[in-house]
Amino acid sequence: MSAARKLLNDLRLPVVGAPMFLVSGPDLVIAQCKAGVLGSFPALNARPQELLDAWLTQIDDALAAYRREHPDAIVAPYAVNLIVNPANKRLDADLETCVRHKVPVIITSLGAPTALAKRVHEYGGVVFHDVIRVRYAEKALEAGVDGLILVCAGAGGHAGRLNPFALTNEVRRFYDGPLVLAGSITDGADVLAAQAMGCDAAYLGTRFIATRESMAAEHYKQMIVDCNAEDIVYTPYFSGVHGSYLKPSIRNAGLDPDNLPVAPPEGFKYRSRDERPKTWKEIFGAGQGVGNIDSVLAAGEVVDRMVREYAAARARICPAR
Repeated sequence: MSAARKLLNDLRLPVVGAPMFLVSGPDLVIAQCKAGVLGSFPALNARPQELLDAWLTQIDDALAAYRREHPDAIVAPYAVNLIVNPANKRLDADLETCVRHKVPVIITSLGAPTALAKRVHEYGGVVFHDVIRVRYAEKALEAGVDGLILVCAGAGGHAGRLNPFALTNEVRRFYDGPLVLAGSITDGADVLAAQAMGCDAAYLGTRFIATRESMAAEHYKQMIVDCNAEDIVYTPYFSGVHGSYLKPSIRNAGLDPDNLPVAPPEGFKYRSRDERPKTWKEIFGAGQGVGNIDSVLAAGEVVDRMVREYAAARARICPAR
């Protein structure tokens, strides 16, 4: 069994908390890992760059102390998300910080992480890569990643357009390694369904926005609770790349979420940078699973509930004989 697959198999529940821009931070990651699921955050959430070292130290120290105090508990490892793209001017510095801390898992996005994967493998870490289509999966495997995260239709943020059945089946035709599935997964039954489809684990982002430890603003958390799937709009308008956003946040910015152009009108310019709606800070990302989220809970409570739901779903499908 590969190190990446063993890592997923050893979790209390086969769940990876997705790294969410301006939402995931040390408090959420520590809570997720203590609850037995893999927590993660984007390196770019630590600003300035020097703060990343402090965040990793905080996470390392907190999890080490919890393991000492609870020797029988399943304490999960954590991950840092690195954007592998020339536009990310912090990549080299962030990678060096992660290497120094021997971050157990690196989640890469937006580019082939060939050189990065080699550095991570040197200290024994593993690399998972976000993909939204088969060609990106092939490129990531050529770059030497240890597992793939299939970001399918219905996921929050920069989600893909492919149905999870379609993308999982096509990737499984040529790859039998670790797969993590993203797209509208919010409870334990969904996690079991992801496994039934042939994936090793589920990738949950939106469900962890509405947690006490999340860095999201309180009105963002409440919006998650109040919305349903029809309140999600999938558009390239805000970032130039298709993403999933909450309609109420678009309305709050003075725009009509049901009549957004593909791009700003030709010749249109905001009078100032401050006038432009800030994607992720004012225009909130979320997946189509919001309709199954009815409360803001501690992350540990979310995981405990999912463990019960997962067990109940398994019992329904495979009742004792």
